[in-house]
Amino acid sequence: MNPSIIPALAALAGAVTGGLTSVLTSWLSHHAQARTQWLAQDKLLRPELYKEFIEAASKCNVDALQHDEPDIPALVELYVKVGRMHILSTPKVVESAELVARRVVDTYLAPNKTFLELREMTINGSIDLLREFGEACRAEFESLGS
Repeated sequence: MNPSIIPALAALAGAVTGGLTSVLTSWLSHHAQARTQWLAQDKLLRPELYKEFIEAASKCNVDALQHDEPDIPALVELYVKVGRMHILSTPKVVESAELVARRVVDTYLAPNKTFLELREMTINGSIDLLREFGEACRAEFESLGS
């Protein structure tokens, strides 16, 4: 073997190793930054989604307490939000949201409530169908370190 080839091969191996190390370091750094950005955005999306769900569920529930005919567009909006939670949320939050949606649908099937019945529901707390959902959201935020 020609003795002049050994330094050339060593230089080539060093250049390849340095280049691969630089590419790998750059890729890992970019991946970590992208993940950090995604997690930060996810932490912002969840509270907004939960707020929208609470507002939609509350409106649907009030409508269900007063009417026999369901407000289909509002119910669809409610279930769209539950579907988004399937992507973003923990199983406990999704389970609680699905329970809220089922209760709203069941309320449409029940007789309309009078003002006195609504007052009684307010006093005994049965009108608050979002309590468990709120607790599940709070637990999720605590586990995420929010």
